[in-house]
Amino acid sequence: MEALLQLEKVQRVLSLMGARGLSDPTADGGGGDRFLAHFLLFLVQPFDSLTMEKKTLLVSELLREVNSDTLEEVRHLASPEGTKSEDEVRIIPPSPSDQDISPGDLLRPTKKLKMNTEKSAIQDVPMIGFDAMTRANSTLEDFCRSYFIFHGLDINKPQSVFKFLPILSFTESYIYQLDASNEDSLLLVPDNYSSTVLERKKIAFNEASLSDMLDPLDNLLQCQGLMTDQLRNELKSGIQYWSLERKLCQALSRNDKISIEDVMKAIHLKSFDYRVLNLMMYQLTGQQVNELHMEFLSVSEFLVEISDDL
Repeated sequence: MEALLQLEKVQRVLSLMGARGLSDPTADGGGGDRFLAHFLLFLVQPFDSLTMEKKTLLVSELLREVNSDTLEEVRHLASPEGTKSEDEVRIIPPSPSDQDISPGDLLRPTKKLKMNTEKSAIQDVPMIGFDAMTRANSTLEDFCRSYFIFHGLDINKPQSVFKFLPILSFTESYIYQLDASNEDSLLLVPDNYSSTVLERKKIAFNEASLSDMLDPLDNLLQCQGLMTDQLRNELKSGIQYWSLERKLCQALSRNDKISIEDVMKAIHLKSFDYRVLNLMMYQLTGQQVNELHMEFLSVSEFLVEISDDL
């Protein structure tokens, strides 16, 4: 729903740009126009006490001094650095230079040493990458804004959000890590990758299938008393979606014909994570699942996925 509203805003700005002669007729695929539309929407957002005139002047002065090197430095400063591993889930920021580590590797159980006064204990824990948490954040915001109302919760009250945020954030980040693992299996490997690295990636993905990598999440939800048959079926829908994604992408890479049935099914399955989070909320709030709400939201999710693809 949030995505549809944003899409509508961008479209209105694009129409305005066309009417005012601000569009770039040479832009490839309209990417430049969409970038400018998003930039204009950003400029009109309130920020402290700055007026429109002041923001226009500041941006005008800044752009005269900024070049691609400056933007590259800013991008570097904005990227995560360092590694933190203090919690139950080790959060590993992406390292561009470490080409041997794939998203699939992050979800394979690793050994974590816990020390106490009497003995050391080794515990198996999954790892979630920082990139997965970052990608999950926008979904979590959209979920809270669009779905909390169906559980009688007020998004404007921080306690309503933070009470459930840890388990929701972990689950969505875990799903995004699996999604990255699936995408990693589809990537074309550059020529400078050694055959050893490529083979290692293939073996890692085969040894730890997506279904197997869901087990830690399944176990956690069971321990928290949140797992139901309906929730487990939605998690299985994710496996079906990722399987279809691989099938469709591989067919496209070979210029093979794809079926519209597979495409439609993939679109229906793609929002499984929203349904997982929604079913968790029913358990967390001690309510029975409202099937009418679920059916309504399923149609909404389908339309949002189409708008995102468009």
